[in-house]
Amino acid sequence: MSEALNLPAEARERAGKGASRALRRDGRTPAVIYGGKEEPTLIHVEQKELVKQLMTGHFMNSIVNIEIGGKTIRTLPKDVAFHPVTDRPTHVDFLRMTGDSMVTVQVPVVFINEDASPGLKKGGVLNIVRHELELVCPNADIPDDIQIDVTGKDLGDSIHISEVTLPKGVTSAITDRDFTIATLVAPSALKSSEGDTTTAE
Repeated sequence: MSEALNLPAEARERAGKGASRALRRDGRTPAVIYGGKEEPTLIHVEQKELVKQLMTGHFMNSIVNIEIGGKTIRTLPKDVAFHPVTDRPTHVDFLRMTGDSMVTVQVPVVFINEDASPGLKKGGVLNIVRHELELVCPNADIPDDIQIDVTGKDLGDSIHISEVTLPKGVTSAITDRDFTIATLVAPSALKSSEGDTTTAE
């Protein structure tokens, strides 16, 4: 998985809108660490550092080591609230990671061997239905991405979750159906020309 991120933090004494507004005025973002059969820990972090980590693009499926009061708490970001106008982060929820617990995360998909797909060679287009998969993973082994091989895929073919080889110990969070991840479709230009031929006939 992505290299763990480190985020310095300070404990916050008070909850509530007034206290949170005061923190934001000082360039801090309020946050909470919950889970692990412990009481929630109220913290605040430097907004600039948080924005920098959010800009990495993999913040939400990275382990974040929160350094507070001389100790480090291993966490996984679960939710970030943003200001509707400024788009600045206004609050973050972190899940405390303990032992060998399982976590549910969104992991991006990457398609490989596109040059070995007959459909793509014909000018077909890979219509991606899901750019991310919701997976249940051991907290110490969250994959950076899931690679999906399109070798042999032709026009009209679909790729379902049942065809994907997931890493050991990783399962799909959606278990009630064999959902579609991508389909291989003819380009609109090809469809149009076929339509014209039919009309001419």
